[in-house]
Amino acid sequence: MISFIIIVTYFQSSAQKKVFTNNTLKSKYHVQWVSQFPLNKTKPSKKNWLSNLLFGVKNQKKITKPNAIIALDSTRFFILDQGSGTIFDIKDTKKKIPKVFRKNKITFSSLVDFCMLPSNEILFTDSRLNKIYRMDEKQKTLQVFNDSLQQPTGIAYSSVSKEIWIIETKAHKISILNEQGKLLKTIGKRGNKPNEFNFPTAIWIDNLGNAYVIDAMNFRIQVFDKTGKNISTFGEIGNATGYFARPKGIATDSNGNIYITDALFHTVQVFDISGNFLYQFGKQGRKQGEFWMPSGIYIDANNFIYVADNYNSRIQIFKLFKE
Repeated sequence: MISFIIIVTYFQSSAQKKVFTNNTLKSKYHVQWVSQFPLNKTKPSKKNWLSNLLFGVKNQKKITKPNAIIALDSTRFFILDQGSGTIFDIKDTKKKIPKVFRKNKITFSSLVDFCMLPSNEILFTDSRLNKIYRMDEKQKTLQVFNDSLQQPTGIAYSSVSKEIWIIETKAHKISILNEQGKLLKTIGKRGNKPNEFNFPTAIWIDNLGNAYVIDAMNFRIQVFDKTGKNISTFGEIGNATGYFARPKGIATDSNGNIYITDALFHTVQVFDISGNFLYQFGKQGRKQGEFWMPSGIYIDANNFIYVADNYNSRIQIFKLFKE
């Protein structure tokens, strides 16, 4: 088993940072805690409490069970929150709900995942309504994009093929649509062989068009190229480092390494494209760098890592460094 060193450093701002280091690799990786959202809460004053009671609070919904993240940069990102049934737009630590989302009369009972199109429209899935929605904040529209799928969950857009890949968990397959929502092809059926699935859940597509899929109840990861050809399959159930118990979210960094959140291990495990375990960070808890059943994960072009710390009702942001 690979051992880890947790280094605590202090900066001029006196803000505490945690660095998770793997010294057993030929190349060192450092995952450093940067911030979280919401920030640490302070107790409201009696005056504010009375004002809120009498006049209400704008955007009263709170982040309760974040499930997925889309980051534009380190100061602007979106949170899909399953607990409150909405999407939050975070900019410079300020939270708002998009107007078009606030004004709709739909009750979203099981929001799971979302992705952004080149037009800046957002597609999101509701697994109980069995629908994919398209939100265009600029045009102030929210409409059904597709309603012919069986329990759509994970969703990702390929900038290479200009396609939308959607996980149909109940149907144990991937459906691939064009930008207009037309079905192009499907991948998979129920089973445990390559190209087969057992309740797949999450998907990530990298800049080369490769798709990374969590085959949840097979306790493994399947990787496909842009044409849908299986290029790698790895993972198995277990209770030790390098195995899976409840894999939830998946993403890749600029080095091509694969990050997987595991809700039962309360950690993020990192593998190379061949499935070799590299390192992990996080453990169960509420402090910086600790998780409580993490779910979605997103990594931007600058290797900032955003983790939906589900039961801690927050997003934690890390930065990856490689020496």
